[in-house]
Amino acid sequence: MKDIPFVCSWSGGKDSAMAYYRAMKMGMKPKRLLTMFEEEGDISKSHALPLEVVAAQAERLGVPLSIKEASWNSYEGQFIEAMDECHAQGITHGVFGDIDLVGHLDWVQNTCAKSDIAAVHPLWKEPRRKIILELLDAGFEAWIVVVNTTMMPAEFVGRKFSKELIVELENLGIDACGENGEFHTVVVDGPIFSKRVPIKIGQAIVKGDYVFTQVKLD
Repeated sequence: MKDIPFVCSWSGGKDSAMAYYRAMKMGMKPKRLLTMFEEEGDISKSHALPLEVVAAQAERLGVPLSIKEASWNSYEGQFIEAMDECHAQGITHGVFGDIDLVGHLDWVQNTCAKSDIAAVHPLWKEPRRKIILELLDAGFEAWIVVVNTTMMPAEFVGRKFSKELIVELENLGIDACGENGEFHTVVVDGPIFSKRVPIKIGQAIVKGDYVFTQVKLD
């Protein structure tokens, strides 16, 4: 995989950061980040990050950022459009943070193939706990910014990700990787960044079954 150019599907959270990190260690060359935003364009999908935070991450990665605004109905079309743009720029591979959800892996591979982009999954089938421990041991700093309150208590939103937090979650029977959608994170520091992204964790906002934190640059 040495020197192969890639676009990283960048949520701004821990799994995409670890996939990016692994791809770099494999010798691949990052050429672009792709972040999907809500249709209104104010926050990213799933992780609810404002553009200023995602742009600051991209700046510290030294990689151009592409965004696409989409509803869930238009998501696939916008994703394919983004992959087509990458392919036109000579990018041949996409890097994704999937771990073990087969349905999403199949969707990514099939959708990327429509743009002649090869999907790479550096975390695939590794034990979830191994991945999050490696994340922390490598020096990444992550914060929980979204919680699905049907799956875990709202009070975990705004917490810094740590080994102590992993134990706390596991003692409650919660998957500490959040792979099933229990929570989402924002990564603000680590070996892939030139310097830390300074953020402020703001007020919690309830939207249906989800609790979000307002994340801003400090």
